[in-house]
Amino acid sequence: MDGTEATAPLPRIAGYAIEDELQARLKPGGPLRIAGVDEVGRGAWAGPVVVCAAVTDLSEPPDLPGRGKHSKRRIGLTDSKLLTESHRETFAGLLPGWLAGHAIGSASPEEIDEVGMTEALRRAAVRALDALPDRPDMVILDGNHDYIGSRGGWRVRCEIKADQRSVTVAAASVLAKVHRDRLMAALDAEHPGYGFADSAGYPSPVHQKGLEQHGPTPHHRLSWSYLDDLPQWRHLKRHRNPLAGEGQLSLM
Repeated sequence: MDGTEATAPLPRIAGYAIEDELQARLKPGGPLRIAGVDEVGRGAWAGPVVVCAAVTDLSEPPDLPGRGKHSKRRIGLTDSKLLTESHRETFAGLLPGWLAGHAIGSASPEEIDEVGMTEALRRAAVRALDALPDRPDMVILDGNHDYIGSRGGWRVRCEIKADQRSVTVAAASVLAKVHRDRLMAALDAEHPGYGFADSAGYPSPVHQKGLEQHGPTPHHRLSWSYLDDLPQWRHLKRHRNPLAGEGQLSLM
């Protein structure tokens, strides 16, 4: 571990403000079962898109001891991107025992190529929500775009940076990322040379070089524009039927 973790400021800790507001407004007389939903893998060139749905009992979430100058403070649950890899892994070991329920859903590269990212995200989210032990009354979705829609029958609340503000979304963010990172690390052993263990299938110099030399693997998304920059492999590009799915989200 380098010194970055010891000197960097602690990230913002997620709380229950969104959950409390929904509880007070929608079901003041009893508990409201709220699922936090977050995705990972949207902008990758390879691998599935993964969505986690997490439900808490609104109790205090686990935290971790700080290090270095933050040794007297605790590391709280927040957006997975703001946590170090070691903190994500530790949280991922603690969260299943603390959460009231959680589930992972995914959509494969083939599905993404066939129906586009918006529909692939919806399918992955529905799979995760359907796999929860109890159906949630409400969903908090990270971002400003409701890719779940009305077809699942859930009430959805979109919130920008919900993974930094909502404990349930932060938990989903951590579990989704750790799940997908582990999956991509396993693929690295099967397909060395693409840097999957380090880049998780996202663009990187090593990934670009691997594609130039060896072409895409069965785990690559063949409708993605990166193939336009690889003349020797451009013939493999798939052109999605615009009538299948609802279009492709921005990769940003």
